[in-house]
Amino acid sequence: MTTKVLIADDQALLRGSFRVLVDSAGDLDVVGEACNGLEAVELAAAIEPDVVLMDVRMPEMDGIEATRRICAASPTRVLILTMFHLDSYVYESLRAGASGFLLKDAPPAELLNAIRVVAAGEALLAPVVTRRLIADFAAQPGPESPVATGLDGVTEREREVLGLIARGMSNQEIAGHLHVSLATVKSHVGRLFTKLQARDRAQLVIVAYETGLVTAARR
Repeated sequence: MTTKVLIADDQALLRGSFRVLVDSAGDLDVVGEACNGLEAVELAAAIEPDVVLMDVRMPEMDGIEATRRICAASPTRVLILTMFHLDSYVYESLRAGASGFLLKDAPPAELLNAIRVVAAGEALLAPVVTRRLIADFAAQPGPESPVATGLDGVTEREREVLGLIARGMSNQEIAGHLHVSLATVKSHVGRLFTKLQARDRAQLVIVAYETGLVTAARR
């Protein structure tokens, strides 16, 4: 089964380049192109792609609002593409429901792998720059949200697992760190998804920082 991909970018040359690259992979298939956020929302509803490659800065509707609408209406996952290492819009995009982000100048193989990772239900949080960006923006002053309030119903062990997820650890790495089985970790992660109403690991990371469970200083 191939992964259906929708490309949303206001630059025709980039859209064309991404299409050629994605279509070169036997397991990926570009099913549509959008030149602005509004068109991306409309096409996502009509085509129901598995993944949207979403530019942030576009006319008509920016990538953040487009991401929010797409994620609220369907299980389609969004991978944000940006030219900037420290783009404040990226954090807002993750809060809107995106499953991760990638720099536009990333190597071709990295982009293809990112699409596969996001399509599989994971979050693209492995690159150090991603974790640093999330931590930096989440650590900015905002409404106080005590951990006890934001994580009501989450057990101490689940909080521990959540903290390790926020530090970019995979399930296998968490299992080794806690000296428990991989199945046990998956069980904890599954309960965190349910209790925190998170779509994927990206949203779990957001919760970990916004509740104060993890801070930039403790990375």
